[in-house]
Amino acid sequence: MLLSFTTLGCPGWDLDTVITRAAEYGFDAVDFRGLGEEMEVWRLPAFSTDAATTVQRVTDAGLAVSCFSSSVQVANPDRAQANRDEVAAYGQVCETFGTKHIRVFGGKIGDEDRQVAIERTAAHLAELAAIADRHGVRLLIETHDDWTACAHVASVLEAAGDVAAGVLWDVHHPWRTLDEQPEDTLATLGKWIENSHWKDSSGTKEGFNYVAMGEGDLPLPKIASLLQESGYAGYHTFEWEKRWHAELAEPEVAFPQYVEYMRGLTSSS
Repeated sequence: MLLSFTTLGCPGWDLDTVITRAAEYGFDAVDFRGLGEEMEVWRLPAFSTDAATTVQRVTDAGLAVSCFSSSVQVANPDRAQANRDEVAAYGQVCETFGTKHIRVFGGKIGDEDRQVAIERTAAHLAELAAIADRHGVRLLIETHDDWTACAHVASVLEAAGDVAAGVLWDVHHPWRTLDEQPEDTLATLGKWIENSHWKDSSGTKEGFNYVAMGEGDLPLPKIASLLQESGYAGYHTFEWEKRWHAELAEPEVAFPQYVEYMRGLTSSS
């Protein structure tokens, strides 16, 4: 089982700390979603002019960069040019770091007819995927926001055709917010799932709180088993949203607990 974490979980860490702690806690990789005050890391010298040095530091620590998580919203027509620019920028960074994936959001569609939104989103996804493909990179739509339902994501990918795109399965959102069963998600999206985000929570779809892994009511062992049985070989990435929820446990507590819990799932299977 390959383990990674997004830097949403450690907004106070600098790059040295991210790399050091990732190796210390037993992670295999890091998914960069912001660093310090900057959310788009391609803007930082460490990922542009000084990228070669950063690559060496990551490699020397025995780590990889599993994904660069962008702010792209494929369904948002007002962001069309910003999306193109952002995918191009992250594509270059991915090429430098040997990273194969850029996470994108579907985004909100408001009152727009769903089928119209699917067709428009698929067309823009194909355009963005062509930009990513020039760098040998694939775009991954996260099961999130107005595209949490597996059927909606599948419809976009089917309409987009054979493009450099797939799915990042956030295992929390479909189950928690839509009561979507993991076997149904996997049956619908399995051929496209290339990465996954993990977290646990307790409560209902109307209101829930994030908790440490195994302390909530998500069927995490079942999801891990289903993925393993499907032949999934991607990362299991901890998305601890500390940047957005200051009340959550510090990464020094949450990150090693995640590794221990996930490695325990592997040993017990």
